[in-house]
Amino acid sequence: MRRTYGAIRIVAAAGIIVAVIGQLAYSLGFNPPDVSNFLWNFFSFFTILSNCLAAIVLLIGAWYCFRVEIDPPWFNLAHTSVATYMVTTGIVYNLLLRDISLDQGTTLGWSNEILHVWAPLYLLLDWLFAAGRTPLPWKRLWVVVVFPVVWLMYTMIRGALLDWYPYPFLNPDQPSGYRGVVFYEILIAVVILAVAAGFFALSRVRKLQPPA
Repeated sequence: MRRTYGAIRIVAAAGIIVAVIGQLAYSLGFNPPDVSNFLWNFFSFFTILSNCLAAIVLLIGAWYCFRVEIDPPWFNLAHTSVATYMVTTGIVYNLLLRDISLDQGTTLGWSNEILHVWAPLYLLLDWLFAAGRTPLPWKRLWVVVVFPVVWLMYTMIRGALLDWYPYPFLNPDQPSGYRGVVFYEILIAVVILAVAAGFFALSRVRKLQPPA
């Protein structure tokens, strides 16, 4: 059974990689005047970064599925962190961004659905049902928020310098100004912490299922 999970993870990671490359190639087809700046902007989206991390974690997880029966603690924490980012991506997209296209080009429909809906859903199911996970210590919960905090600091500093923000709710030029930005930042932080805390709690009450 554990090997089956490994094979499924490889397929899922491949799907995510194809979706990222598909959106990248499609957007590049609009001939942006500054390719280097376009690429920098493209990989500044939380969605793109979280999906890239998801593909990496799934491939590492697949390797562990074929090599060991129980995942190492560092991978359990990384897996939980990335699953948190992906679930948050799905929630935020479907609540705030579903009808908004990427700034640098027209959104590619099938890629968009994979990156914002199906990949987050798969990461959630993979975390819930894949065997090999061990309980997560509460004292490591802070690790989950490191990446979002660093990304947010980078985004706001770069946005202030270049007047470009990946998402409209982070742009201080919105009608509600910085108050709106702070509101959405707090809202997303609450979602991230709630999802992460849920994963941590479930990891401690659900009995580990030994691989068949």
